[in-house]
Amino acid sequence: MIQPDMIDAYMARIGLDRPPSRDAAGLATLQAAHRRSIPFENLDIPLGHGIACDSDSAFAKLVTRRRGGYCFEHNRLLADVLASMGFDVRLLLARVLLGNPPEPTPRTHCLVLVELGAERWIADAGFGGSYSPPMPLADGALATSGDGAQHRLTRIGTDGDLPGSWLLERMGPRLATDGRAGSDHAWEPQFAFDTAQVADADMALGNHWSATHPTSRFTNACVASLCLPDGFASLVDRQLTVWRKDEETQRVTLETPRDYRRCLADRFGLHLSEEDVARLPLF
Repeated sequence: MIQPDMIDAYMARIGLDRPPSRDAAGLATLQAAHRRSIPFENLDIPLGHGIACDSDSAFAKLVTRRRGGYCFEHNRLLADVLASMGFDVRLLLARVLLGNPPEPTPRTHCLVLVELGAERWIADAGFGGSYSPPMPLADGALATSGDGAQHRLTRIGTDGDLPGSWLLERMGPRLATDGRAGSDHAWEPQFAFDTAQVADADMALGNHWSATHPTSRFTNACVASLCLPDGFASLVDRQLTVWRKDEETQRVTLETPRDYRRCLADRFGLHLSEEDVARLPLF
């Protein structure tokens, strides 16, 4: 359980003076601040450190050590903070469909189900491919993110169906993503999920697959991303893309370990040693 002094540290980490209101507006404020301050990244995997997704480990890494993480870390932390603020929350598991995989993928993404009075909402501070704001869990629900993209929820089945009972789709600028989007003007699936109960062991299993399986994205690429108020910054291996509305897109290939280390620090707030950067399979 997160203690009051830990809440203060988390709020400082995400740039808020105090916890926001316990309603839909407060949920949106908290998630946006989280995703604009704590980067998505998987660098501990190629560095051989492994990923732990329990509450203490997620807080220690993302808040105390000021590192980033991927969904099992981000959304564990977000769920713990929301619960400490009095929100009724639990974690869900999802199958990533971004890029149109030929078969249903394993349940290797997690998100947060939030009960707000009589309504259920989904929140997600850990989807590295793009930014999706909190949305009411309702068939046909729509939301717009700061980059101008539209997001849509559709009921596609019942709990236990493949690939899930709910589908999240996105339509918007493809450069405001991590490169897996194929269009600026078409609805593209992001992930499918259901609302079945999830045990900590289920989370641990999905986390283990993501961090170790030879076909996992996270064992095959070094990635980092950070949401901007009006755009998205993405680093996939040595390719940096920064997209903002009304600005020219920045696309840079980082040529040296020094360039890469500086980019991590300046763009994503990640401070890796020269030794760690040299160990990444990039140069």
